[in-house]
Amino acid sequence: MSPSRDSLVDALSMKGGTGEHSYATNSHYQRSVFYKIQHVMTKNVREMLEKIGFPDFIKVTDLGCSTGQNTVLAMSAIANTIMDSYQQMGKTPPEIYCYLNDLPENDFNTTFKLVPSFLKKQKTEFKERCFVSGVPGSFYSRLFPRKSLHFVHSAFSIHWLSKIPDGLEGNTKSIHIKHPYTPNVYKSYLNQFKNDFSVFLKMRSEEIVHNGHMVLTFVGRKASNTLSNDCFQVWSLLSDCLRDLASEGFVKQSEMESFNMPFYNPSEQEVRDVIFKEGSFEIKKIDKFDHIVPYKIDLEEENDEDQSFHMEAGIKHARWARCITEPLLVAHFGDAVLEPVFNKYAHYMAKYLSVPNHRPNMTLVFVISLIRK
Repeated sequence: MSPSRDSLVDALSMKGGTGEHSYATNSHYQRSVFYKIQHVMTKNVREMLEKIGFPDFIKVTDLGCSTGQNTVLAMSAIANTIMDSYQQMGKTPPEIYCYLNDLPENDFNTTFKLVPSFLKKQKTEFKERCFVSGVPGSFYSRLFPRKSLHFVHSAFSIHWLSKIPDGLEGNTKSIHIKHPYTPNVYKSYLNQFKNDFSVFLKMRSEEIVHNGHMVLTFVGRKASNTLSNDCFQVWSLLSDCLRDLASEGFVKQSEMESFNMPFYNPSEQEVRDVIFKEGSFEIKKIDKFDHIVPYKIDLEEENDEDQSFHMEAGIKHARWARCITEPLLVAHFGDAVLEPVFNKYAHYMAKYLSVPNHRPNMTLVFVISLIRK
């Protein structure tokens, strides 16, 4: 029997550990995005300090922190910016409380093992003033005391929903939004995103101090009327693979038809509408940029006739897709599905890459800077 829709989302986490298929090993894409948007976060941290007056302690959090090096990179960038800003002003460095948040199933231990080596590389005064702790729980609920946070960061998390949307019973041919779909499929996903994002903003409004800042990075899409071409392409390919396995009798047809991803990549207007209606935050800026999903491998030359090149690239992309979906797939189908579904995924991607002048797999990324009113 498949798990309930709520228990499926309870299993939502990136693949833990440091093995071949782990998030820590395969999250190069997320890391490359972080380096691209780091200047936005740094600027917001400095402006936040100026607005709140350089207090003796600063509390920051990374919501949906996941696991591995990316989490340490983000938190160290925030902490270093704070320390540098105080030193430039000739002020005594503050104590910095760094809270790492994710769902209870997240592999916090892999990240915590990186913290001592990170602190060891810092200046003595930094080591003695930076405190790191974990906060398990959903960011669609209250996580911190009232008016306690000064800066909130979240990367590649807001597009994950709190639950599978209602009204998807007829969405049997895809695990997400893919043509042909009935009108209620898009509406169901949109309504769930609106409800979730509004709750997220309300919870943070209670936790963040006046003039505190929040920087959110997540996957979006260019316009509300381009659903057929502009939704997250990973799910389209994964849908094809699961449908193949169902037709081959490897998974039950009913299991495939009842599986939907708790994921929504909104348009900019949909994001603005929720922020405006909830009313607690001022939009400082919305940056957006296209980013290529990294399925290329590092070779000096690419030979279009070399199928082994395309196959290796397909395998690399399949590992990336697996590290963000494995726990959900296991919760719904069982772990026997993993090898066949991602073998198919790798072959389909290799075939796609072998087509001359194929369209790059682009993802639109939003970076939203908000200020607590």
